[in-house]
Amino acid sequence: MCIVSDSTVAPLYADQVKAELLKVTDHVCQFTFPAGEAYKNLDTVQDLFQCLIENGLDRKSLVVALGGGVTGDLSGFGAAAYLRGIDFIQIPTTLLAQVDSSVGGKTGVDFRQFKNMVGAFHQPRLVYMNMATLQSLPKREFGCGMGEILKTGLICDEEFFRFVCKNQSEISKLDLSMLSRMIRRCCEIKAGVVERDPKEQGERALLNLGHTVGHAVEKMKNFQLLHGQCVGVGLIAAAYLSMQRGLLTEEEYEEIRKGCHSYNLPLSVDSLNAGDVLAATKKDKKMEAGHIKFILMDGIGKSFIDKTVTDEELLQAIREILV
Repeated sequence: MCIVSDSTVAPLYADQVKAELLKVTDHVCQFTFPAGEAYKNLDTVQDLFQCLIENGLDRKSLVVALGGGVTGDLSGFGAAAYLRGIDFIQIPTTLLAQVDSSVGGKTGVDFRQFKNMVGAFHQPRLVYMNMATLQSLPKREFGCGMGEILKTGLICDEEFFRFVCKNQSEISKLDLSMLSRMIRRCCEIKAGVVERDPKEQGERALLNLGHTVGHAVEKMKNFQLLHGQCVGVGLIAAAYLSMQRGLLTEEEYEEIRKGCHSYNLPLSVDSLNAGDVLAATKKDKKMEAGHIKFILMDGIGKSFIDKTVTDEELLQAIREILV
């Protein structure tokens, strides 16, 4: 087995995980890479391959992804490509990874300035979550997870979205019963979508609500903002565009803004040009035959795929989140 982790998480949990794994296997190696999105690339994957080869991992070996979304994505992609595919398991330690990236089998790395452009669908054999890891999570990172959680409610569960907004105080205090209920519901929703559409031929695209503008902002800010923060900004842009089309009321739009703000997610970003952000959306991997598959909201909890969003509509939405 090989534990893959980054320089932040490895000192916290790698020894404990290794001790547990040694109860069922004779050999556990460890690959640690520098923390941060900047290292989610093919160079790091090559270093991982070198570690796997030097430690003699074969087709029956296992990769253990210990950490957040970057670690899970990179580990899963490495496992998918090594010897044409070996098994891996996910041990997500961040809220964002627990509710989103560890579930669904999407793996990959960034290629130059293009986010998640190289990857594979490779389902983990197991996802193990221990909410105690959230105690060591910085507040900023916790807020990132909330961006994806709010997104999940906005996609298909109005009651869940309002539950998360109403119970902000208890959730932010890491109340275990609230966290358990919230994380479980997110995983149920995502797992259901993925089971029906494992390779994003249709319904799974709904999970990209907020991501078209969010990924563009993330790239244009050179990954200075965390993924969940960019998703939050993208949700505001999607909600604004939906309101402009008469699909959301102004009250619903403000409710979404308030929900994001309550979890310290940014409602806007600075130092960006709207035209540059629009151009970045055109390079997103979700393009289909030259058209963006944009996710709009027909009320809270009712999202749908739309391929008719014009550049002018998108520019207006982008301007709404720029200061």
